[in-house]
Amino acid sequence: MSGNPEPIVAVETGEEPGPVVQRPQPPPPPPFAVPPLFGKYPFEGIEVHDPGLLPYLYLHPVYAPHSEGRLTGRPFLKSRMHLVERLANHLMKGGKFTGKKSKAIATVRKAFDELAQKEGKNPLQLLVDAVENAAPREEVTRLQFGGISVPRAVDASPARRLNVAIRNLALGAIQASRKSTKPIHTCLADEIRLAAQGDLTSFAVGRKEEVERVAQSAR
Repeated sequence: MSGNPEPIVAVETGEEPGPVVQRPQPPPPPPFAVPPLFGKYPFEGIEVHDPGLLPYLYLHPVYAPHSEGRLTGRPFLKSRMHLVERLANHLMKGGKFTGKKSKAIATVRKAFDELAQKEGKNPLQLLVDAVENAAPREEVTRLQFGGISVPRAVDASPARRLNVAIRNLALGAIQASRKSTKPIHTCLADEIRLAAQGDLTSFAVGRKEEVERVAQSAR
């Protein structure tokens, strides 16, 4: 017997390779200078610490976050919508700003001004930190075994985590404005500030902890 190993020959099975899933990539930088958000808040230096949310946090430099409906009607295209605009869109679901996009964006701008004045930090960074702290990693679904419905814990996808976090931030601000005499932009600024700190008094962080606690018991 020879001591040389036999060469390995690749065998074609005739099966077609499966589809390649591609993550959304950030767009290339614009060929012209873009002013900061609302003319005040720069996009440079924004850090995202959660690698799962990084491809879905759309923070393309733009002066006014308003896509004018160009990203509607196609599934998963909201991952190309600006994070600030998505927050304003969720504010319009509260009843007071229904159909009033300009007022919702003005509310976000006033909340950012208040955050910058009180915290002395870039409100965009605070919003990113708030989304990371309010995004649940696990959720609960129900599986049917015969005639019995059993809860089971499942991992949340990055797109789902981002949707839930933005929705809870807006919902927390809306509910806080109904229970107090504070204007809604102050309630939104407080919700973002508390969520960025990971405070459990934040509505979004509290909901995230509750969902993960229920999911842990359903493992």
